[in-house]
Amino acid sequence: MWQSFVSVSGRHVLVVDDDPDIRELLVSVLSEDGYETKAAGNGRVALELLERWRADVVVLDLMMPVMDGWTFAERIREKKMQIPIVVLSAANDLRAHARRIGAADIVSKPFDLDTLLPRIAKAAGGAA
Repeated sequence: MWQSFVSVSGRHVLVVDDDPDIRELLVSVLSEDGYETKAAGNGRVALELLERWRADVVVLDLMMPVMDGWTFAERIREKKMQIPIVVLSAANDLRAHARRIGAADIVSKPFDLDTLLPRIAKAAGGAA
């Protein structure tokens, strides 16, 4: 089972994934770990959330309906939002996609919480 590795009190994480089970799991685990979390099922909803809520890190799926992760990342850069992104995706050639959008880190789906959580904490500015 996963465990917390860092102090994350007060850190905000936006989970952007079209899979409701993944969103629910991550919001639950991250909240238990001390993060304030919000979730969105696509990039458009995520952008709307970021207009009124500050995130320290975004956990981002790439392949989603309405607005995919690539477009979302492009839009936040256009808006000059300097928010680290941890890509969580089953996309092929994930490293190349992550470089393209300037992601802070990547985790392939299916994922392990013991791998994902420390990467989120690092990207959010937690002290490892």
